[in-house]
Amino acid sequence: MRNTRSDSGAHTSLLIDASQRVMFDPAGSFGHETIPERDDVLFGFSPRIEAYYASYHARLTFYVVAQKVDVSPEVAELALELALSNGAVPNALCTHATSSLVSRLPGFESIGVTYFPNNMMDDVARLPGVETTVYRENDSEDKSVAAAAIDAQIRTGQ
Repeated sequence: MRNTRSDSGAHTSLLIDASQRVMFDPAGSFGHETIPERDDVLFGFSPRIEAYYASYHARLTFYVVAQKVDVSPEVAELALELALSNGAVPNALCTHATSSLVSRLPGFESIGVTYFPNNMMDDVARLPGVETTVYRENDSEDKSVAAAAIDAQIRTGQ
């Protein structure tokens, strides 16, 4: 997530598509009673929930930069194992936790361990085959407004 005014990084997370599709969301605030979570790992992260996640974060003051890198099933399973064994992450350490995890994966040794989301994003952008997508919305600056809208969508099955 990046600030629309300064372009500074604001949050980092990692979607892992392994034997389970999860979001490693260290020190994150996204959640819903229907989405199981354990120690900053959100389970059952379907494409629909992924869209909710992006919408929750994208608003007038922030936008989402998603970077996708295809990996082997073995690398995906290792990422899942590392996320599940990581434990809960304290506030403000999201990028450090994510970059520490990713840098341990085969093929990602060039990712530097950092506290700064933009530094990690730049490292990932240099990987071969990375696909980047930007999500922007003009919702209220108040995340609780997006959370209420997402809650209503989840409850009605939209």
